[in-house]
Amino acid sequence: MKTYLDPEEVEKLAGEAECLRDQLLIRLSFFLACRVSAIIAIATDDIDFKQETITIKHLKERIKLSCPDCGVRLSKHHIYCPGCSRKISEAIKEKFEQHRRRILPIDPETLEILREYLDRGEPFNSNGRLVIFGINRHRAWQIIKQCAIKAGLPLLINPETGKKHHISPHRLRDSFAVHAVK
Repeated sequence: MKTYLDPEEVEKLAGEAECLRDQLLIRLSFFLACRVSAIIAIATDDIDFKQETITIKHLKERIKLSCPDCGVRLSKHHIYCPGCSRKISEAIKEKFEQHRRRILPIDPETLEILREYLDRGEPFNSNGRLVIFGINRHRAWQIIKQCAIKAGLPLLINPETGKKHHISPHRLRDSFAVHAVK
């Protein structure tokens, strides 16, 4: 039993995709090694074709943010400080947002698939942003699992627990990490 996928198996998995959207989902899940929620939240304005990068907004990361006047801890949703009642400046909120982003390079082949996908007019409007994928996390997991079954790829085993898992966006992320370490 295997614990991760090889890049050749990821290509085979992407080759079983029924449409360009599914192929792009598989490639981005592997090559960006991000959480599925971050992948499906990618918008057209997050893509820089000239620099060949994608800006990923972390949806799960936490940061300690506090009021510069009184030191009370803040969340990204605060408009006024709960300690001193002063309005939170935009500079503090901008610092919070900048900390939650990272810019990742994207391989030329995936970039071309992305360009073709966008040229077809595939993006979806989500709360005023044009996102690449108009799907939810559950559907993303289903797509990758179905492609893996069609490709005849084996289940992956967790070496610590011995439990077998279907191929999923998170397993693609793990596979990228293993190959990055190699």
